[in-house]
Amino acid sequence: MQETLLTIYPWLKVGHVVFMVFWLAGLFMLPRQCIYMLDHAAGSEGEAKWAERMGKLRKIILTPSLIIVWVLGLTLAYALDAFRGAGWLHAKLMLVIVLSGYHGWLVAQTKKMARGERPLTEKALRLIGEVPGLLLVVIAVLVYVRPF
Repeated sequence: MQETLLTIYPWLKVGHVVFMVFWLAGLFMLPRQCIYMLDHAAGSEGEAKWAERMGKLRKIILTPSLIIVWVLGLTLAYALDAFRGAGWLHAKLMLVIVLSGYHGWLVAQTKKMARGERPLTEKALRLIGEVPGLLLVVIAVLVYVRPF
């Protein structure tokens, strides 16, 4: 099986990177959409439109991309037998778990907002919108520099 995976390894890697970009783009967009929703009163037509947009982003881009990134990433690691002795991979996996938790938390916040709640301020949304970018920098260093 590993031989077959190594044969298609470049394609698996391309898929992993492409869906990682989709996932992170969605994670950058979702807090921004929440900020736009804050301008609309609970129960208003504007709020309903933003709730629908956020729902589509979650269902069409975010969650499918998250799943594909995980499946392809674990397949790549298995193909290279990288789970043993690859400290950089263990650190990356830990950060991707954190990013996945952030994804889940953010989805929960958007669902609260769609129900008319306002759990986060604009300032908080702007700050948390930077989380994926910061994690991306550290993950990229781990993957391409492999410091340990």
